[in-house]
Amino acid sequence: MAGLNDKQFEGVQQTEGPVLLLAGAGSGKTRVLTHRIAYLIEKKNVNPYNILAITFTNKAAEEMRERVDHIVSFGAQSVWVSTFHSLCVRILRRYIKELDYDTNFTIYDSDDQKTLIKNCLKKLNMDPKQYPERMMMSEISKAKERFVSPDEYDREASGQYRKMQIAKVYHEYQSRLRQNNALDFDDLLYKTVELFQFHPEILDGYQERFRYIMVDEYQDTNHIQFLLIKQLASKYRNLCVVGDDDQSIYKFRGANIYNILNFEQEYPEAKVIKLEQNYRSSGNILKAANGVISNNEGRKEKALWTAAPDGDPIIFSLYDTDYMEADEVINEIMRQRRTEGCDYNRFAILYRTNAQSRIFEERLVLRNIPYRVIGGQNFYGRKEVKDLISYLKAVDNGRDDMAIRRIVNVPKRGIGVASVDKIQDYADNFEMSLLEAMFEVSNVPGVGRAVAKVEGFTDLIMEFRNMLRDGATLTELYDAIIERTGYWDELVAEGTDEAEGRMENLNALKDKIATYEDGCEYPDLSGLLEEIALVADVDSMIESEDKVLLMTLHSAKGLEFPCVFLVGMEDRLFPSGMAMDSDDPDALGEERRLCYVGITRAKEQLFLSAARQRMMRGTTNYNAVSRFVKEIPEDVIKMNGNGSYAIRKQNEMLQQARSSIASKSASVTAKPYSYGGVSTSSKTNVPFGKEFKVERLEVDYAVGDTVLHVKFGKGVVTALVSGGKDYEVTVDFENVGTKRMFASFAKLKKVEE
Repeated sequence: MAGLNDKQFEGVQQTEGPVLLLAGAGSGKTRVLTHRIAYLIEKKNVNPYNILAITFTNKAAEEMRERVDHIVSFGAQSVWVSTFHSLCVRILRRYIKELDYDTNFTIYDSDDQKTLIKNCLKKLNMDPKQYPERMMMSEISKAKERFVSPDEYDREASGQYRKMQIAKVYHEYQSRLRQNNALDFDDLLYKTVELFQFHPEILDGYQERFRYIMVDEYQDTNHIQFLLIKQLASKYRNLCVVGDDDQSIYKFRGANIYNILNFEQEYPEAKVIKLEQNYRSSGNILKAANGVISNNEGRKEKALWTAAPDGDPIIFSLYDTDYMEADEVINEIMRQRRTEGCDYNRFAILYRTNAQSRIFEERLVLRNIPYRVIGGQNFYGRKEVKDLISYLKAVDNGRDDMAIRRIVNVPKRGIGVASVDKIQDYADNFEMSLLEAMFEVSNVPGVGRAVAKVEGFTDLIMEFRNMLRDGATLTELYDAIIERTGYWDELVAEGTDEAEGRMENLNALKDKIATYEDGCEYPDLSGLLEEIALVADVDSMIESEDKVLLMTLHSAKGLEFPCVFLVGMEDRLFPSGMAMDSDDPDALGEERRLCYVGITRAKEQLFLSAARQRMMRGTTNYNAVSRFVKEIPEDVIKMNGNGSYAIRKQNEMLQQARSSIASKSASVTAKPYSYGGVSTSSKTNVPFGKEFKVERLEVDYAVGDTVLHVKFGKGVVTALVSGGKDYEVTVDFENVGTKRMFASFAKLKKVEE
């Protein structure tokens, strides 16, 4: 127990009954959970077999497992530490036969789901333009998260035509999943809850096994996860949930913040313990985070604090364009590397949307700086990797029609889509799988010359199955597949850089298979495919790589970095325009929580930035600085006036104007400007986007205003520079593009919006 603070110690010792640990960012919640497990085993004499710990990522589960093994001298390996999905897979592998599935079921990823939905729409003669696959996937997923079956969804949809159509697809989709002996990710939880609901004797067995249950990141649970935990904990009620409602940012994935907010209503006898001491960030960073999140309503009151020094102030910079923002962020990285010898992996660039990474990637490439994008295309989503995994699926589960369709003509062996469709019709008529129909392809009418080619394919599948039955390792099976199918030879013959990259990916997949075999006591093909299906992209981040990391704020949750750049801090980008326009009263609250998460990723330095002008969806946008920046207390944030090219340029021009008219006793004035506690002098600084005046000429518009020109029409003022007696004004007109002119001749009229 050495090193635990008072609240952490209380959380460890409170072992009986429901417990809610409100754990702020960086407050050592993993330490509390692991010590709690150790305390149960060492001090309370609880059998490790009776302890379950659930996390959200494989990485977190691994970390918890390692820490428990380090603390507990004996028996730690019997503690069940896993993700929700891994837990459910293990249960279903044992008992899914009770739901009329085979135990070697396949787990479909989003691409597989999309293809299956497409097939369902085709069978039901529904227009994919009216009912897009992604929309259908989302609706079905939401239904499963609510634990709503196709029949229940149909009843809910009564009288609503569109929902009735979705119900038809939901029915067909589930029917085909069952036919393929496949589950999607939502099914893993749904089927487990269903299993416990209809087979209470199985539930009772797991309730007896898991007498002490701990759930990490409880604020991210959805309704079906809530139901699963409620089922497991209902007998002994020794449930400890750990979470932070201020970090609930996955509503778009179905997370229900009310699971944590209403915990005490569900468990009236619950003990609530707040972990508020932060061990990650400097004092100023925590003050900034508290200042932002305190604007949310309906949250559980708490405030992070630290014994660490205040550290550097938060730096906010406003740039003229998004390109300048990227350049200056990278300049700061290079400056620190040059002057302080920092490694690249010290830095993380966080943004609201994936699309924002492009400009930073371009600039990093130009400067020859190594980087990695987290949340890009998943390794297991690449074509060649999916092809080989589909071969492995076909060997493991012959009922997986999706896998068979993908590889039956890969590499090309002369089996066309028309032939496959005829075999599929035959399979449907006789209620068999596609592969089973292929094994009797000679009986399928209309296949003709393709019969021999289909038989060649089925012979290969049987050859691979026989290898496993005769004791071949998974690595040997994999080598045989890429060799006997001709997949590898085809890439060698192609001889392109792209083909070489694909070959490297296939070698990386082989490395994965070998690692699985080395680390598993009883490796089998189903287990390998299960592990691959459950891998999350952020889990694959290689911490030892010396690269700048780029990722969305959602991907950054749970991570920490010495120096963080939080970019694109503009209203309608962050917070998003969708949230700002939403009728949902919590939409802005969720965006604010996301900002809180971003701020608390930083340990030592936090740089915030915005661009006055940004290209979004093919249109140049001029948005105000994010309201979240304005919520940061003034005493911890510093406005970096020199960070903006536009501000520097305007100041230079203003100085020139002063010099030229000084002899005539002319004066240049500007409205005082204060941002984040840093004031600019009315005589030495012209704030960006503010109106300013020069003697003998006045204008009633400023940068960002809409103006009207008698010839060019409407436009937006993008620059306004003093030139002594006149202003040089730049306007981006809707019809004729950008024009630069003198204000006295332009005679622009401000358009009141």
